[in-house]
Amino acid sequence: MPATDRRVQVPPNCDLTLGMVCIDKSEPGRTVWRMLADERFSNPVGIMQVGFIGAFADSAMGAASLTYARERKVFSANAEMKISFFKPVRVGSTLTCSAVVVSGGQRAAFVEAEVVDDEGRTVARASSTYLLTARD
Repeated sequence: MPATDRRVQVPPNCDLTLGMVCIDKSEPGRTVWRMLADERFSNPVGIMQVGFIGAFADSAMGAASLTYARERKVFSANAEMKISFFKPVRVGSTLTCSAVVVSGGQRAAFVEAEVVDDEGRTVARASSTYLLTARD
């Protein structure tokens, strides 16, 4: 198989569309991401709609599951996700999401994430199970 797998787009369109950027993936099983709470993602009162925060956490956790797999070439699929929202996110805030694999094996990874705003307030916490399958 060629060095570039045509089945995998990096970065994926969802990350590009939402303006998500991975700023650290140096440690296996851990990633840190940033995203601007753009006005395109707000409700009528200027608060970021929570589905976008969920997508942000999913991207960070999915990437953490891939770095956990290290040299193995795998696809990572979200099997389930839970997220709790603690504070509203105002348009213009910069969000940071830190995701870490807390447990895993050859076929699955359990990942947790924390999303904080630019004031350092935790706005959401998420957990998810990702299924890892070989991509030959």
